[in-house]
Amino acid sequence: TESHHNVTQVSKALEETHLSFHSVMPGSLKEDPDVGLPNTPQSPQSFCSSSIAIKATSPSKSDEGSDSQEREDSLSTSQPLSGPKNVHLDALDAKAAMLVNYLLLKYQMKEPVTKADMLNIVIKEYAVHFPEIFLRASEHMEMVFGIDVKEVDHINHRYDLLIKLGLTYDGMLHDEVGMPKTGVLIFILAVIFMKGNRATEAEVWEVLNVTGIYSGRKHCIFGEPRKLITEVFVKEKYLEYRQVPNTDPAQFEFLWGPRAHAETTKMKVLEFLAKVHGTDPSSFPSQYEEALAFSFGIHILPFIFTLVLL
Repeated sequence: TESHHNVTQVSKALEETHLSFHSVMPGSLKEDPDVGLPNTPQSPQSFCSSSIAIKATSPSKSDEGSDSQEREDSLSTSQPLSGPKNVHLDALDAKAAMLVNYLLLKYQMKEPVTKADMLNIVIKEYAVHFPEIFLRASEHMEMVFGIDVKEVDHINHRYDLLIKLGLTYDGMLHDEVGMPKTGVLIFILAVIFMKGNRATEAEVWEVLNVTGIYSGRKHCIFGEPRKLITEVFVKEKYLEYRQVPNTDPAQFEFLWGPRAHAETTKMKVLEFLAKVHGTDPSSFPSQYEEALAFSFGIHILPFIFTLVLL
């Protein structure tokens, strides 16, 4: 069916996103002592033990300044990976990884970031490659963590770090893994939409498994994913998790929760999904038609209601 084909396409796109993400995260890179450049990724788990990776616990107010300064200093004193001319792609990946960590730090501290900061603290001698490095880092913040890097001051090049799609919850406080978890929520909302506005638990895990997220296996970014998905996101009313009627043994399914309906739209989720897949929303014709109809209804119903009252 079209729905199954679309979900298969999405799974492949998510896998590619996942692999590219781990290829730039510093903990998943093993340095080659001969050339000073990172080799291929080792394993997703290695990211968790990275000395560069942002720590899960937020600093207390008493030591926040010194702690954040130490982490910024560790980024600014990193050794150059290669010369700026004919730079190896792995070197740009490593710089993008450092920039991702810097952006995560700024997000945790609820601080904006400027282009000057990124150049002086992270990019340094790779300034000529800033556009490409910034693009890679921004895409990973968006696709993996669900965070937009949005320029709000075009003169001073200041950027705010905002949760995507109008959502207001990042899942950072529910456990000890203090990283934004909006990315996985958006993926689940997308799978539900692609499967006809309801997806069985097995279908959701099938897609998540492709990205390296498994039920019962602690993930370095998302913590214990089953608890996050079936308890935290449900408690926050982003997801509904209920038993499928007349199933024995019992099977469960996911639907959008009321908070998801209130904060975002099907079109926004479809646009995000299309970007992950490298296409446009109309490439998913049935979902695109539904999202358009839904958006039209949101805008036209208040107008009709006003006319009726008149």
